[in-house]
Amino acid sequence: MTSAARTLAPETPVTDPAEPTARQAAVLDAVLALMQEQGGQLTMTAVARRASCSKETLYKWFGDRDGLLTATVQWQASRVRAGRYDRQKLDASSLRDSLRDFAANWLSVISSATSIALNRVAITHAASKQSNLGQIVLENGRFAIGDRLKPVLEEGRAAGLLQFDDTEAAFRTFFGLAGRDVQIRLLLGDALTLGKAEIARDAAVATDQFLTLYGRKHPEPAAA
Repeated sequence: MTSAARTLAPETPVTDPAEPTARQAAVLDAVLALMQEQGGQLTMTAVARRASCSKETLYKWFGDRDGLLTATVQWQASRVRAGRYDRQKLDASSLRDSLRDFAANWLSVISSATSIALNRVAITHAASKQSNLGQIVLENGRFAIGDRLKPVLEEGRAAGLLQFDDTEAAFRTFFGLAGRDVQIRLLLGDALTLGKAEIARDAAVATDQFLTLYGRKHPEPAAA
């Protein structure tokens, strides 16, 4: 931790996990690093020591250990964002780009060492009832990410580019096409190589497959 990082941001509670202060983000990154190194043996004392801050500061910012874990999961999940597009000018090309960018972004995050460590700890805690981390990861990871992409799918349907009845089912199809068996293989220790080129290729293939299933052959004009 640099001395400059120690002087940033006042000690205020985390109100937006996607936009913590630089100092708070450093703490959350310290939690992820500790999970990667030590697994589930995470204490507030260890986090305070690694992040060069006091336990009092941690409690002030995050409330308690579950609050810190929740903020950490939200911080990691915030790296997965839906592609940017102009809803007034959404067409087949911009929809394809948004879906492809989302898939590539998500694959990059879940294949990172920090995400693998976080999910392994969450699975262990869920099985042992050691903490509420499994539910925290579900609510602030998978479900929150779904909430970011579903509006894109619905905008595509409103624009006459996609056809589906159930948004959740459409999202799960896209999620499955993009992820395939990648996450489970990584969690189980498979030395799977996912560089930028492989991720870009897989994201493009998943998007094309999804559009084959749900894209309109002859897009209808958007509803007035």
